[in-house]
Amino acid sequence: MAGGVVTALVSLAIGASGLQFGPGPYPWIAALLLVVLVTAVGLRGIRRMTGPMDNLIQAARRIEKGDYSASVPEYGPPEMRSVARAFNAMSARLKLTDEQRRSFLADVAHELRTPLSVIRGQAEGIADGVYPADAAHIEPILDATRGLEVLVEDLRTLVLTDAGSLVLNREPVDPTVLVHDVLASFKAQSEAAEVNLAGDLDYGVPMVEVDPARMRSAIANVISNAIRHTAPGGSVRVGVQTSGGEVIIGVTDTGEGIPAKLLPRVFERFVKAPSSTGSGLGLAIVHDIVTAHGGKIEIESTQGVGTVLRITLQAAPHPID
Repeated sequence: MAGGVVTALVSLAIGASGLQFGPGPYPWIAALLLVVLVTAVGLRGIRRMTGPMDNLIQAARRIEKGDYSASVPEYGPPEMRSVARAFNAMSARLKLTDEQRRSFLADVAHELRTPLSVIRGQAEGIADGVYPADAAHIEPILDATRGLEVLVEDLRTLVLTDAGSLVLNREPVDPTVLVHDVLASFKAQSEAAEVNLAGDLDYGVPMVEVDPARMRSAIANVISNAIRHTAPGGSVRVGVQTSGGEVIIGVTDTGEGIPAKLLPRVFERFVKAPSSTGSGLGLAIVHDIVTAHGGKIEIESTQGVGTVLRITLQAAPHPID
């Protein structure tokens, strides 16, 4: 079909040019050779286009069936190579997303299994008369229930941030007052853990426009982690400072530190040290809340020395008189 089209176009071109062939076969042989040459070039161009296109179609069908490992070789005209690169990037992203989804569901199931087992075991023991229905045997059920509530709320926050639906009720907030209030709420916990909790607060820092409930939750999560991973006799210091047009909230502890192999992944979901009793969602949620506010979060840690975590937020613009 391509040869017929090319031949017709060449014939039309010859006719339109007004060329007249003389007697003898040579002019016609030359014309025939021209047609063959043009047809060959056209077919080669078509093959260069149809080959990569066939690969794309086959790979797209594999992805449609759930095989996200499908990829295509990057060859052909520049445009087709560009499409192939984009397709391979899309395929790789889909594969990574699918793996993360499967891992996430497995981790959620694992985290739910422990408190549910505690609740069921204690409840069955009380129902069968093995345990008395007193406060000592009901308390584990209440603890596991509270743990489930925290886990469900954490999962809800993660889902909202993933969907871009996390609602932030922003308002001008004094960051020093906010941190001071959070510190006061941890006084009893730090005393029970025999950890010295202190603030290094600058009351002259500018305001920040944040959701106070979300930001309070993020800061509380960091302080709670610091206290939990600091041995008795250690210290946790929380500072609020300003640098240029930014407000920096820093939490420094003298705790056990984070293993070097986990440090690059510490803000990922369900990433935690083997000795940790948490769900591994805390710092992931803190990261999502801070980035949703347009801020940034950084962490430095050395095992056996301690950890420093910094939350950086943009200062609110000065009000116009």
